[in-house]
Amino acid sequence: MLNHAVLLLNQSYEPLTVCNVKRAITLIYLGKAEMVEKNSGWLHSVSMQVPIPSVIRLGRQIKVPRTRILLNRKNLIIRDNHTCQYCGKKTSPLTIDHVIPKHYGGKDTWENLVVACQACNHRKANRTPEQAGMTLIRKPQKPHYFFYLQKIIGVKDQQWKPYLFIKD
Repeated sequence: MLNHAVLLLNQSYEPLTVCNVKRAITLIYLGKAEMVEKNSGWLHSVSMQVPIPSVIRLGRQIKVPRTRILLNRKNLIIRDNHTCQYCGKKTSPLTIDHVIPKHYGGKDTWENLVVACQACNHRKANRTPEQAGMTLIRKPQKPHYFFYLQKIIGVKDQQWKPYLFIKD
C-alpha cells in the first residue's frame, strides 16, 4: 500500500515526477505539499486515519531541470506508437531508420530517426524518402517531457489524466 504511485505536481500544477504513498504522506505531513486527488483507501494509525493520496501538489514552486529522455530503440518505438512511419503498419519486427542516411550526413538524432517495418526499410534502402518515393506519416521530433510521464511512466491512476494532459 505504501509503495503505490502518487503523481507529484509543482505549485503551478505542472507534473514533476511520481513518488510513493509513503513519501507523499510525509510531504503532506511536513506541510510541503497538499493533497489534490485522493484514492479510495485510507491508512490507519493508532490515533488517526489518513486518505491515500493519488495526486499531490507542492506548496512552493521549485525549478527542476528536465529529465533528458534517452535516445534509444525502446523510446523511439514508444514515440512512434509501435507504427511504421512510412506505411502505418504495426507489424513486427520493427527497425530504426535514418530519414537522411548517414552517408548523406544524417545524424543519430530524434529528428532523423523513425520506426519502420522491415519491408519499408528495405524499400527505402540507403536513400532519402524523396529519392525512394516515400513519405513520412509524421515528421519526427524530440519528445517533450510530458511524453516521458505519459508513455514511459504511464498512467497508473485515472485521476492523473487531467494533470498529464490526456483526454479520456
